[in-house]
Amino acid sequence: MRLLRELPRLLRSEPRAPHPPGVGKGDWALLGALVAIGLVELAVRLDRSWASASLLVGFALTPTVLWRRSRPLLMVVIAFGASTAMALTRLSIGGDLPRLHTTAFLLLLPYSLLRWGAGRDVMAGSPIILLSASLGLLADRAKASDVIGAFAVLLSAMALGAAIRYRARARSHELEQVKLRERAQLARDLHDTVAHHVSAIAIRAQAGLATSSTNPDAAIDALRVIETEASRTLTEMRAMVRFLRRDESADLAPSPRIADLDRLAHRSEGPEIHVELSGDLDDLSPSVSAAIYRLAQESITNARRHARHATRIDVGVSADHDSVSLRVSDDGAPTNGRQPASVGYGLLGMIERAELLGGTCHAGPRPERGWTVTAVLPRRGPAL
Repeated sequence: MRLLRELPRLLRSEPRAPHPPGVGKGDWALLGALVAIGLVELAVRLDRSWASASLLVGFALTPTVLWRRSRPLLMVVIAFGASTAMALTRLSIGGDLPRLHTTAFLLLLPYSLLRWGAGRDVMAGSPIILLSASLGLLADRAKASDVIGAFAVLLSAMALGAAIRYRARARSHELEQVKLRERAQLARDLHDTVAHHVSAIAIRAQAGLATSSTNPDAAIDALRVIETEASRTLTEMRAMVRFLRRDESADLAPSPRIADLDRLAHRSEGPEIHVELSGDLDDLSPSVSAAIYRLAQESITNARRHARHATRIDVGVSADHDSVSLRVSDDGAPTNGRQPASVGYGLLGMIERAELLGGTCHAGPRPERGWTVTAVLPRRGPAL
């Protein structure tokens, strides 16, 4: 009962669905098809005495499909308001004025209202839709079975719009969670990097204090400031990471680096993994080194899960003066079952990580067989 009482308030606060598509070529094609179908129906129907009124109204309402997503409530008011007026006219004159079957396109409007409209739009438009449908069935002197069937179709269209709306929202939420998890992991890697350097500062400051007897007083004061600031930075950084991880227990093990890629090749199950390192990999930014490892690890995991009949996974890392490149490829059988690059959540996290560090990441099928993941990151990480 409490949920039912809260439902109107929740519905009023519901915002419009984000990024509704504008009028495109497909909408104009739909409009042309509706007009053509209506003309064909008019030509083959024998009961043409009603044609003038129904034809004018039916064809006048077809343009509403163009703006059904951008202005769903207005289109519902126009279309179902006109249908209501027609139904009232039919009831008042008592004549039999059957309607064009082509007007079934009006079901697109309740769907669009629930799919794209704000909660207030839904609350305002739904009574208009139901009233228009009720008056239309009453004017048609429909049987009970026809009434049930008509409302079942109408409510199904509205329910479908709501279901697709919330499915899209759930997917958007999942994508945001993937980004947040990847950013939390990247924050941990950056924390380890910064902590390493700040710890060195703190150690130097302590060493300076230990030998202060041979140094001027100004040096002692400077060393105290260095130690204080370094300790404060470490405290704030750890607090930030605890916030990002929320309820997760802290993992104090060092973040893996490119040098740890050989560990991935020593797994016995699945395809063989061959790792090849080339170029100057010694002075890479620790965050970039950790990111290369994470990208290779995720790519290998995806290949193990999705590459059919794969026997080998090649991991290549090379570096030049400005950047470091990663290439992971497998020899899996050609298949349509593997998700495209724009869908997989694992790949989305990889792209997010690469972009946060100022690089790029791409994945796709190889010309002959298997898949390839490539990533390029700047040696020193993102430019600040």
